[in-house]
Amino acid sequence: MLEAGLVGEVQATVEASMLASAIGSGALDVFATPSLVALLERAACAAVEGRLGDATQTTVGVRLDVKHLAPSPLGAEVRARAELVQVDGRRLVFHVEAFDAQERIGEGTHERAVVDAARLQARADAKRP
Repeated sequence: MLEAGLVGEVQATVEASMLASAIGSGALDVFATPSLVALLERAACAAVEGRLGDATQTTVGVRLDVKHLAPSPLGAEVRARAELVQVDGRRLVFHVEAFDAQERIGEGTHERAVVDAARLQARADAKRP
């Protein structure tokens, strides 16, 4: 069910909690790089939503190579687009881009892996003290 060409898009309004000054990734009141990354990941998830072969499966981010190209202020509308460009077994590769009303603000490549959700959660839970 997963094939190259699938596209996901999401949008958000830049809120105070998404600013570099709030996250600790800088002192400026601009859309933070970690917030950009989260938006790009959401777009990739949207591209494959409902298309995994089994309800017990999900995807997890495993690699990200992104350039944050331009700042966006508090209140700006930002949107991200992810296109699935390669499927290699459980490995999914996306071309990702983000924009505000004026320009492209980010671009790059994002990889996700298809995993069994319960099994991965159990591995994480086993690390609890």
